[in-house]
Amino acid sequence: MTYAITQTCCSDATCVAVCPVNCIHPTPEERAFGSTEMLYIDPRSCIDCGACADACPVDAIFPVDSLSGSQQEYAAINAAYFEDQVPQPAGDSPNFHVWGAPEFKRVLPADFAPIRVAIVGTGPAGMYAAQDLLLHTGAEVTLVDRLPVAGGLVRYGVAPDHPATKKAGDAFGRFHTHPRVRMHLGVEVGKDVTAEELAAHHDAVIYAVGASYDRRLGIPGEDLPGSISATAFVAWYNAHPEVAADAVDLSAERVIVVGNGNVALDVARILVSDPETLAGTDIADHALAALRAGKVREVVLLGRRGPSDAAYTRSELLALKHLPGVELVVDDHDPRIGAGITGAGPKDKAADLKDVTRRAVDWSLPPAPGRRIVFRFHSAPSEILGEDSVRAARAVRTTGTPEAREIPAGMLMRAVGYRGAPIAGLPFDEATGTVPHENGRVTGMPGTYVVG
Repeated sequence: MTYAITQTCCSDATCVAVCPVNCIHPTPEERAFGSTEMLYIDPRSCIDCGACADACPVDAIFPVDSLSGSQQEYAAINAAYFEDQVPQPAGDSPNFHVWGAPEFKRVLPADFAPIRVAIVGTGPAGMYAAQDLLLHTGAEVTLVDRLPVAGGLVRYGVAPDHPATKKAGDAFGRFHTHPRVRMHLGVEVGKDVTAEELAAHHDAVIYAVGASYDRRLGIPGEDLPGSISATAFVAWYNAHPEVAADAVDLSAERVIVVGNGNVALDVARILVSDPETLAGTDIADHALAALRAGKVREVVLLGRRGPSDAAYTRSELLALKHLPGVELVVDDHDPRIGAGITGAGPKDKAADLKDVTRRAVDWSLPPAPGRRIVFRFHSAPSEILGEDSVRAARAVRTTGTPEAREIPAGMLMRAVGYRGAPIAGLPFDEATGTVPHENGRVTGMPGTYVVG
């Protein structure tokens, strides 16, 4: 028997560090680690010790023979990753991971006082930084967050029907009460305290504030009522304190979501899920009530790329395929879409759509009875139509002849990425939406760093 890593993998490599036979890949030393969707266990090398399952912060690792339902396919997914690789004999491959020994350019005196580090942001990036400091140094850490609850994206950015992913917050929570930690919630840098004041009272300041604002489409009609960001929708159903309970209107039968990354799939899944299945999650009460009363039956995902290059991870698509009572459809408006899916190899992302219904959708008709998610690849919006609110979107084919199609919808959400916002006292590049830095060191500000 072997173990397998499943959908909720957070790729933080905790499992890699404890594996005694080096059978989990890619490791942090491998180039693929920076771009992998998840980690994988080699069934040929696994010795069934269970150390990885015990260490996993999001309960994503299980014995293969215990996998059930939609999780069963992860046994094959893990094995497929290693098909072209030569296995190492388990007994000859002890866990000698080369993590890179720290290098110190100077020797600190024995009586050197513990450094004081402030970390702005209590999401995953900030807490990983805090964890490293607390476990490997004697640093005193000050956690600062502008929100009244710690957690960042773990608290306000994870879909409520992904409770295992949210468990990462429990692992971080143990550091909130660490004896060398002080935490200040509801404190905003630039408003309640300046960057200069923070730097003056600490030896180093780490900003882990992420990119909390959405990117815009830059097309006509984007500011019409009914055109919103997926960022706002996710915050709404997670009861973010800065998003009003009545901020989202679900009276439309068809919703267009621009983008096909994981956030777009999360949004689509929540919109068409049976509200009663969400009732047992920690979804906001106002969001659950709105979903129960809402009329959304169809979500159209507009993706400018093809099915092989879609931004979503395979695990998120596989979860959609097992959504009860929801039909998946690929709009076969471009012959190359169907050809690409049919000819996809086993490791091609498009292969996961081979058993999904493909047809050319007639957008002049209202949504058919039932609930569905429609993938429209090679398509991007050029204009949002309507007078007082969103009525439709004009979608243009992104390959071949730029054919345009009007898709009626009462709501449009953009899920095309995020950008950062300026922080008072720090430099900011408006073009990229980032704080200028070199290897994490903020330009022109010694002792100030950015992570995440």
